[in-house]
Amino acid sequence: MQKRKCDKCDQPATYHAVEIVSSQKVEKHLCDIHAAEEGLTFKAAPKPINELLTNFVKMHSGNTPKQEMTCEHCGLTFAQFQQRSLLGCPGCYEAFGQSMAQLLSRAHEGSEQHHGKVPQRAGTGQVQQHQLLRMRKRLDEAVDAEDYELAAHLRDEINHMSEGAPS
Repeated sequence: MQKRKCDKCDQPATYHAVEIVSSQKVEKHLCDIHAAEEGLTFKAAPKPINELLTNFVKMHSGNTPKQEMTCEHCGLTFAQFQQRSLLGCPGCYEAFGQSMAQLLSRAHEGSEQHHGKVPQRAGTGQVQQHQLLRMRKRLDEAVDAEDYELAAHLRDEINHMSEGAPS
């Protein structure tokens, strides 16, 4: 396959677009320079998750005394956590919990505690138990929100799943 050249110069085209103007198909092939001249921007490549987490923690922590907090179990400081985006031990959840409440809530589907995952190769019984736990949590949330129609639906699904569950 032959690489296209820029419509305005001999450089390789890095921007390719097809537009319909007055029922006519118009193709554009531009190099970086000519695309920038026309005000066309490029979508940035997605950032790695560890970089996103690091930026999120830095953005939500600010320059407060949180940076001087230290986990008494492993000695990890909050500043080190911000740099590495990794906790040192389970005790870090307690040591930095208030500072990370929003982050943990998003990472753990609304909960501030990690409940683990079910491996893909796990038996159907384990997967079903995990589903039941998640559905019971959703049921509690529906009742708290006074969404009784959803709560009744979830209750029925839970009962149906529980009846078919292996003992």
